[in-house]
Amino acid sequence: MDNERSSDRTIQSLRTGFKIIELLRDQDGGYLTDVSTQLNIPKSTVYQYLNTLEKIGYLVKEDSKYELSLNFVSLGEYARTRKEAYTLAKPMVQKLADKTGERAQFLIEEHGKGIYLHTDQGSQGVQTDRWIGEQRYLHSSAGGKAILAYSKTNKVEKVINQIGLPAETQNTITAPEKLFRELEEITERGYSINNEESIDGLRGIGVPVIGPDDAVFGAFSISGPVRRFSGEWLQKELPDLLLGTANELELRLKYI
Repeated sequence: MDNERSSDRTIQSLRTGFKIIELLRDQDGGYLTDVSTQLNIPKSTVYQYLNTLEKIGYLVKEDSKYELSLNFVSLGEYARTRKEAYTLAKPMVQKLADKTGERAQFLIEEHGKGIYLHTDQGSQGVQTDRWIGEQRYLHSSAGGKAILAYSKTNKVEKVINQIGLPAETQNTITAPEKLFRELEEITERGYSINNEESIDGLRGIGVPVIGPDDAVFGAFSISGPVRRFSGEWLQKELPDLLLGTANELELRLKYI
C-alpha cells in the first residue's frame, strides 16, 4: 500500500512538472509568483520545481523570470524526425507553399489531437499563430478532419469522448452527428474543407495520407483567406494538387 501511495505521488509530481513547463511555454516564460498563482500551487513547491528544472538544464532564469531552455529543441527535433516517413513530408510541404503561394502544413494525430510536423509560408501566405509541434483540435482543422474521415468509427468516437468538440468559431462543428455526416462527405469527395471553423476569415483544404498498413498516416493541408479560397481554385485545383502530393508520399512510404 505504501508503494502505491508513493507511486501516485511520483506520477502527480511528474504531471505537475509538465504543467509548469507547458505554462511557461504558453506564456513566454513566467515568474515564481505568477506560476504559483495560476496553477494554485504553493510558492515553496513551485520554487522546488523551477529550481530543479533549472539545475538539470531545462529552464533558464533571466532577471527572476524562468524560460524554457534550448534543451527542448533537441528533444522536439528528435521526436519530429524519429520516423523517416516524417522527414519525407517536409520538402513536399515546401513545394506546396511555393506552388500555391499560401500556407501549407503536414499534420499527424497523437493522443486524439493533431500536431503540425511541418509548415511553410508561401509568398502570399497568411501568418497565423500555428507553429511546429502545436496541438490542434482535429474536428476544426482541414487536416484534422481529413484524418478523422479516414479513421475507424471507434477511433473518432474515442476522440469525441476524450477531447470533445469545442467551438473555436461560430462555424465550428460541435455536434457529433453533424461531424459524422461531414466525415462521410469528405470520404466521398476525397478532401476536407475547413470553412472558417478554426479562425474567422480563413479557409483550409486537406487530404489524408494513407500508410502501407491502410491506416491513415497524416494529412497535407493548405490554408488561406476566404476571398482567395473559393470557386475552381478551392474545389478543383487545390484538391488535385494536394491529392497528387499525398499519392507521392504514399508511394514513397511503401519503400522505406
